[in-house]
Amino acid sequence: MKKKTLLCETVLAKTLAELRAARDSVVDADMVELRLDGVADPDIAGALAGRRLPIVVTCRPTWEGGLFDGSEEERQKLLEEALRQGAEYVDVEHQSRFSDAMIAKCGDRILLSMHDFDGVPRDLNKRVRNMRSSGAGIIKIAVATKNLRDTFPLRDIATEDPAVVVGMGPSGLPTRVLASRFESCWTYSGNGFAPGQISTSRILNEFCFSKISSDTSVYGVVGNPVFNSLSPVIHNAAFQAAGLNSVYLPFQTETLEDFLAFAKFMGIEGASITIPYKREALQCAKTIDSLAQRVGAVNTLKKTSMGWIGINTDVAGFLVPLVQKTNSASGNLKGMRASVLGAGGVARAIVVGLTLKGASVTVHARKSDRARDLSGAFNVQAGPWPPKSGSWDILVNCTPLGSYGEVDKSPMQGSRLDGKLVYDLVYSPQETLLIKEARLAGCEVIGGLDMLIEQARQQFLWWTGQEPSVDLIAKAVKKRLEVQ
Repeated sequence: MKKKTLLCETVLAKTLAELRAARDSVVDADMVELRLDGVADPDIAGALAGRRLPIVVTCRPTWEGGLFDGSEEERQKLLEEALRQGAEYVDVEHQSRFSDAMIAKCGDRILLSMHDFDGVPRDLNKRVRNMRSSGAGIIKIAVATKNLRDTFPLRDIATEDPAVVVGMGPSGLPTRVLASRFESCWTYSGNGFAPGQISTSRILNEFCFSKISSDTSVYGVVGNPVFNSLSPVIHNAAFQAAGLNSVYLPFQTETLEDFLAFAKFMGIEGASITIPYKREALQCAKTIDSLAQRVGAVNTLKKTSMGWIGINTDVAGFLVPLVQKTNSASGNLKGMRASVLGAGGVARAIVVGLTLKGASVTVHARKSDRARDLSGAFNVQAGPWPPKSGSWDILVNCTPLGSYGEVDKSPMQGSRLDGKLVYDLVYSPQETLLIKEARLAGCEVIGGLDMLIEQARQQFLWWTGQEPSVDLIAKAVKKRLEVQ
């Protein structure tokens, strides 16, 4: 019977007292990795005394991504003392000069490790064979993954013989959350001490790490970037509330083709598609709904016996909050002048939604040729950037202006907000500069969180046949935003 995949929380500190405090604060993980390389006053006996959980002692040198810049002789003494003091495991780098000597002393407690921060080395299999033949109790392979397919050899390594395997970086996150599916003996959590590492609370509470098994259905959001997407918060909260054995991850990839290969490899059931792959996803789906065809973009995929099928929930996700705010039972916006800011993928869905409801639509973009292209594709008007005062009743921001990194910017900076309603699709922060200025100007406002939640609600319903609680997922998202 396969052993349970464990969770090892990494702790790092500047002093021994701080390290012990961090060690003792770990309550939800199965193991603790004590990183001695950041400690100014290392004392092995003190670091291990009174521990409640199994310990992996690590003293990572600078030449392998750590903080220890002393001599190798000093480092060897620290690690040998950890063995004498009874540490359950001691992490020793395969490239260290003393790895053979330490394995000879106590091989079954040696975690022989290899880290490559540049990518997956071409001779990975050769390195693994050499490490396995060393006599170490267990090996650890950590490599920077530049795409999802870079994770494939990691599962092969752990399936062959017991090993700890980690894909570092955003595209390697599946190896951490789905460590049991990668056959890894354990995985690491912590406050970003390694590329792509996430906190213990997030991996346990948001992704329900301890419940993931071979029977767990896997879903995710596909795009670039998506590592910090709020979609996992939404869908995992919905899965948990519905009692479904499912998990939803961010799948960051440089190509949609890469994701499709990974989906086949990992048996993924469904995916949300975001920037920049919504139009490309249209081509990989065997069938699509009429709305996706009209928009020219797919934002949701589901695996079926005949292949992927796709729909677009962006239109309805945008319209439902708008109809609710305008108090229109029929949802008819006939006679309303709508200005759409931006000409990217999401703007296409917004233009379709507004025209379906009868609004008179004008597209505005910082690059006038893009506004003309989008307006021509849907037979609407193109207008100046920004829209002139008095030219709109509904203003929809489809640009990233106002999001984190640009919070002091607004697409309407210096322009009068004299229409009826402003709808900003930016959802982080919830209160953008545009929303603040629109409210002060007396406009009705809708934030991007409303659309995000509604389009996700429809995705979840399509995937599972169950209606998620909008209040529950809104609460989960707002809680996450409060701690960002």
